Amino acid sequence: MSAGAGAGAGAGIRVIAFDTFGTVADWHSGVSQTLAELFPDLDGSAVAREWRRRYAPALADVEAGRRPWTLLDDLHRESLVDVLSEHHGVVATAEQLTAAVHSWHILPGWPDSVPGLTRLRTGFTIGALSNGDVALLTEMAAHAGFPWDFVGGADRWRHYKPAAQVYLGVAELTGVRPDEVLMVATHATDLAAARSHGLRTAYVERPREWGPEPKAAERNPLDSFHVRGIDELADLLGC
Repeated sequence: MSAGAGAGAGAGIRVIAFDTFGTVADWHSGVSQTLAELFPDLDGSAVAREWRRRYAPALADVEAGRRPWTLLDDLHRESLVDVLSEHHGVVATAEQLTAAVHSWHILPGWPDSVPGLTRLRTGFTIGALSNGDVALLTEMAAHAGFPWDFVGGADRWRHYKPAAQVYLGVAELTGVRPDEVLMVATHATDLAAARSHGLRTAYVERPREWGPEPKAAERNPLDSFHVRGIDELADLLGC
């Protein structure tokens, strides 16, 4: 249920911005399937999870200035090379690496994503606010059917979340105040950063985000909403 459920729960919200990887899109299923096909001798699920664990440190290196601005595709490619060589003794071909990195562009949505987003779009401006770039997110939307009004890729601001430029940038992009934006994610750190810059927040439970690894819901009374799916958020917002 929602901390803000009830009459007027969505009062003042004009824009809803969604994290993509894990929140709207099922990265584990999509990436692990591709890896299993490319590297049949490896456990695709295990490699996908190892790869995903390199994500936050790579972005942090960029934000800390330890390396120049670098697109997520390039960071993903580098980290997969390291995972395969360090953990599995595998030297992938250029074609294998390209196909694996591309799997992040064509992720499937969770079953509730498209129906819930379609409903929310009837009452709000909705869009992606992601560390993927605009090209990646546009291809993902076309593949999965995400009905975005806008695509907020990290390359718009040349910063990665949790940088202030991203959260404040989406408000500027859509012409609203930060407090008129609802940030939706399944990652508590993303939501905490959004709140620190004046956005409202909604936590979506995704217990299967990491496939076989259990993921507990992270409840925070500062979130305006805590829901089990995007369809439930649409219910609470009257869409």
